[in-house]
Amino acid sequence: MNILILGSGGREYSIGRALNQDSEVEKLYFCPGNGATTRLGENINIKDYNDLADFALENKIDLTIVGPEGPLVDGVVDIFKAKDLTIFGPSAAAARLEGSKVYMKNFLAKYNIPTARYIETDHIETAFKFIETLPVPVVVKADGLCAGKGVIIASTHDEAKIAVSEMLSGKSFGDAGHNVIVEEFLDGYELSMFAICDGEDYILLQAAQDHKRILDGDKGPNTGGMGAYAPTPLVDEELYQKVKDRVIRPTLDGMKEEGAPFEGVLFIGIMVVNGEPITLEFNVRFGDPECEILMPLLKTPARELFYKAATKQLDTLNVEFSEQKAVGVVMASKDYPYKSSTPAEIIVDDIHHDDVNSNTHISYAGVSMEDDTLLATGGRVLVCVGLGDTIREARDRAYLLCGQVHFAGKKIRTDIAYQALK
Repeated sequence: MNILILGSGGREYSIGRALNQDSEVEKLYFCPGNGATTRLGENINIKDYNDLADFALENKIDLTIVGPEGPLVDGVVDIFKAKDLTIFGPSAAAARLEGSKVYMKNFLAKYNIPTARYIETDHIETAFKFIETLPVPVVVKADGLCAGKGVIIASTHDEAKIAVSEMLSGKSFGDAGHNVIVEEFLDGYELSMFAICDGEDYILLQAAQDHKRILDGDKGPNTGGMGAYAPTPLVDEELYQKVKDRVIRPTLDGMKEEGAPFEGVLFIGIMVVNGEPITLEFNVRFGDPECEILMPLLKTPARELFYKAATKQLDTLNVEFSEQKAVGVVMASKDYPYKSSTPAEIIVDDIHHDDVNSNTHISYAGVSMEDDTLLATGGRVLVCVGLGDTIREARDRAYLLCGQVHFAGKKIRTDIAYQALK
């Protein structure tokens, strides 16, 4: 099987790594990939999606997997399907669940899926009045895509009003903020859940927790994610069943009613409040760094999971998961998330400890290759992943691997998975 992966981050690297270990996968392509994906397959750089579909036809691509949200919202799946190509991901219409937070929140309300109390508006006075009715903190969200950064948790009413003003004026997120959502803050613990969907059926992967803030103890500004672990012990079978019954099934049924059956990854941001799952948000692709820890926990070949989802055959697949735990620690550049950093050479020491060697790996993200030298060039540079029979063992191995990786200004959190180890 020949497979094409769209994207350039750690998420796409980790999917490619899982596929690269499958003897049924003959050739892997990445578009555009990063400096390390050339170790797994061939990088191509075709920006026009129609030209990319022609490439897939000419090179007999059996399956295309779309990693990031941008191409999905832009309709790459529709273009590929129009040429009878097999592609994993939602249509542009279904991708509105992430492309527009307003659409998503209104969808949740329409289909009685539990979510926080909210309003959506482009009128500043309406937003201000609603803010005054809410206890602090207050959540303010830009409507459109903001690379995972369009959410402000305001600690005062004035701070919330400033956030609304800057979004509606275009100062904060440009066109993405010309409509806003103001909603109540939910006090509980957050989970990341991922359902692989084929429009009708779905397979729910193991629940993960990620760490959004830049500093230990969940301090500092939000980021795209500084680490994650799975499966989390904070979920039992009862909670999984509630998510299936109250969130996933009504979402799939609702999207069919909307004329946009959902295929691909449904990423559900859940807040558990007094044992009840409340939907914070939907994304229409894997989270990053959650993908990096979920891929190695799949015992069923990833190829089968993605292909059967893309061909509406999930009801024929019995997915098996490893009994192990996984912890991923993001290694970021010196000035992340504030500004770009100077490129720096990455040096990985030889690992002589068999236990670490066989139970850890690196998923590369913000890296480039120059003259056979791997350089840290992005904000989140790579993820050190550790596996173990317990979360503590997996975490310890991940941090041992972190100690073997060096580049100028490297930055990590030292408390990933602390929620599970209290």
